[in-house]
Amino acid sequence: MIEDTALKVKIRPIQEEDLPILWDYIYGTDNPEWKRWDAPYFPLEHKDFETYKQEFLQKAEEYLPSSMVIAASEKVIGIVGYYWEHRDSNWLEAGIVIHNPEYWNGGYGTEALTLWVDFLFSSLPLARVGITTWSGNKRMMKAAEKIGMQLEGRMRKCRIVNGKYYDSIRMGILREEWEEKVINKK
Repeated sequence: MIEDTALKVKIRPIQEEDLPILWDYIYGTDNPEWKRWDAPYFPLEHKDFETYKQEFLQKAEEYLPSSMVIAASEKVIGIVGYYWEHRDSNWLEAGIVIHNPEYWNGGYGTEALTLWVDFLFSSLPLARVGITTWSGNKRMMKAAEKIGMQLEGRMRKCRIVNGKYYDSIRMGILREEWEEKVINKK
């Protein structure tokens, strides 16, 4: 479990008992609100609960979890995760989803992203942690900026959401920048 008592959230490994609520957030309703912001240009492929659970249990055997639960007051509100852009060069992209809209715009996402980036730098030999989003997701870009990420790339008009073009956005922070930020915070 990773937490800072001054923060509103903690991140922790996903437990089997978390799966029903996560499944419900992700697949429990048609067109969930969170999907309007999290890569809405990719369709959400429905999975029944048993398939979702089996896939989770297979991935859970990995040493370092590629995703964790975000909890506020012990309530599961979302997940943080990463995927390898290129494993051999330790290039990964991190992500965050606050599934429960009651926790949007309250700093929960920024705090969870801070904990996740810190965990990734302390657990893996990374030179950089980045995020990829789209220009319509202002909250994600703001959270990344707040924790010290810089705009690294903007691919113009390559995402279509509701018939309108948006840019693909890459932001990131280097290990030495993160460490300097942590030192200056003390």
